[in-house]
Amino acid sequence: MNKLVSSVKEAVRLSGLKDGMTISFHHHLRNGDFVLNMVLEAAAELGIKDLTVNASSLFEIHAPLVEHIRNGVVTGLETDYMSGTVGRAISEGVLAKPMVFRSHGGRPADIESGQSPIDVAFIAAPTSDNMGNCSGKYGPSACGSLGYAFADAMYAKKVVVITDNLVDYPLHDFSIPEIYVDYVVQVDRIGDPAGIVSGTTRITRDPVGLVMADYAAKVIDASGLLKDGFSFQTGAGGASLAAAKYLKDIMLRKNIKGSYGMGGITGYMVDMLNAGCFQSLLDVQCFDLGAVQSIRENPAHMEVSASHYASPIAKSAAVDSLDVVILGATQIDTDFNVNVHTDSNGYIMGGSGGHSDTAAGAKMAMIIAPLSRARLSIVVDHVLTVSTPGSTVDVLVTQKGIAVNPARGDLREQLVAAGLPVVDIHELKARAEKLTGIPRPLELGDRVVADVRYRDGSIIDHIYQVRS
Repeated sequence: MNKLVSSVKEAVRLSGLKDGMTISFHHHLRNGDFVLNMVLEAAAELGIKDLTVNASSLFEIHAPLVEHIRNGVVTGLETDYMSGTVGRAISEGVLAKPMVFRSHGGRPADIESGQSPIDVAFIAAPTSDNMGNCSGKYGPSACGSLGYAFADAMYAKKVVVITDNLVDYPLHDFSIPEIYVDYVVQVDRIGDPAGIVSGTTRITRDPVGLVMADYAAKVIDASGLLKDGFSFQTGAGGASLAAAKYLKDIMLRKNIKGSYGMGGITGYMVDMLNAGCFQSLLDVQCFDLGAVQSIRENPAHMEVSASHYASPIAKSAAVDSLDVVILGATQIDTDFNVNVHTDSNGYIMGGSGGHSDTAAGAKMAMIIAPLSRARLSIVVDHVLTVSTPGSTVDVLVTQKGIAVNPARGDLREQLVAAGLPVVDIHELKARAEKLTGIPRPLELGDRVVADVRYRDGSIIDHIYQVRS
């Protein structure tokens, strides 16, 4: 038996893809992914229309998707995160019906439960054998973990593996096994691994960011959670990475042995693992090439599926045991609701990803953000889009002070006792507006362009069309 087919177009044809079906993609190559575009091009050449694209995330490299929407090849869109040209086009109303945003935990939950069925899944695999045993750890396009692709492979009606590194059967140390795979295609390139490192993945040198990072590490130290067995997740932003470095210094000084670090893994988290701060890393996505090397070489750096990471319907998930998560924000309001979907003009520029999942699971969810951006206060009366509900957010750290959710009086007392600059969130808003002024209310259109689903599947908010 041999599952190899001659081209992406032939695989699309053999998969039985027809008008009105749903196809899925994962985003481990991030802004270096070539597979989504090549599949949609093949579908267009075959005259297939009215497709729904379910992609775990979308980046600027996926800009050709907009033209496929205009031509009717794609009429539905579901994702966890979206940036660049596609986000702007959706905000301006290019799609006739509202798209759907999910979280990284909500997506596999909906796939597994049948709420979001997939007809054909396309797996971008840096290495595969001819039966479809595949991995992201090896090959010229190595991206590390394939965590977001597991649910697609397991539950789609048809699965196509697309690789640029075909090896002899059987591939050792595979991630996704052949039992789920229908067809395998070898192409010249599935992507550019340099695109994995999209966005900020370096420790900030900005004095404001360093102040916030120092406060963040001190908050964790004062919270009572920093002890043997400590578990932690942080993002890839410059201030968040600096906070991880400061936290590492505290853990080494106090000889604290944590249990696991988690999430999208960077080289800085790898450094913490190698320094003995954690026993293991649970990796659903590698954020840089240092992390890719680590997951390939270190058995303590473990690949996990998106379900294992954050599914709310799993019997348990890693977020359920998380002590502390550091998260970012576009806006946070005085009720601690957080927006990471839209910018201050209402344009889509992000998405929940694992934001709402980890905030819900962690014992302490911390937002770290400068008090103002582009002369606008980060703290507002009401966020434009609720991405993460304030009931799951514990503390906001800015360079001008730290605000604690009133529901966490215990945490507030601990931070005050530690001598940290704790202030009311309304006071932070007033301080920012004294410098930036109060902007005019943003006027958006009446048409809904996106539904934002919370991790349990409920609609937590709508995103409205921007007025051009």
